Amino acid sequence: MQSITIKGSQRESVGKVATKALRNAGKVPCVLYGGDKPLHFSADETSFKKLVYTANVYTATIELEGITVNAILQDIQFHPVSDKILHIDFYQLFDDKLVTMNIPVRLVGTSPGVINGGSLSFAKRKLSVRALPADLPDFINADISKLRIGNKLVVTELANDKFSILHPETTVVVQVRTSRSAIATDGEEEEGEGEAAEEAATE
Repeated sequence: MQSITIKGSQRESVGKVATKALRNAGKVPCVLYGGDKPLHFSADETSFKKLVYTANVYTATIELEGITVNAILQDIQFHPVSDKILHIDFYQLFDDKLVTMNIPVRLVGTSPGVINGGSLSFAKRKLSVRALPADLPDFINADISKLRIGNKLVVTELANDKFSILHPETTVVVQVRTSRSAIATDGEEEEGEGEAAEEAATE
């Protein structure tokens, strides 16, 4: 998984006054969990743009005055009016410890059902995945090239040996629903013709 570097400074004071002063200076107070003890630091708000304001998912490489730590964004607080970042919690990554992240799903191919007028329902745009940090994917591919009207993809069809998907096996990721404009596919036409011929023979 790709990583974004965040350069910051450790915080000696974590009180309300110090936190307000940081925000007034254009910095975001942060806490890093997962190590021996929580590590308080701050960084320029602009440093987080690529990490926060994106549909993609990244790990973070946090550099603090000679200390470098790999982490993931665990929680973020925004101002209710201005939407400015108020606070961020990170969780430290370890090479030998499993971690859970929400990974975006990327649709691959063109659905024949959609070409024939079906409606594509993309129910799960992100999936909760558990893996070692080195095995975290940037995205999960969902091949829709064989989906006809009425077909669907469930999470078991997106399984991978390197990570576990933390959803029930029957969870639908994407499906093609029928619509008023839908026309029969080749297979459906053949099935319909066979039924008609059978009815005629019976008569």
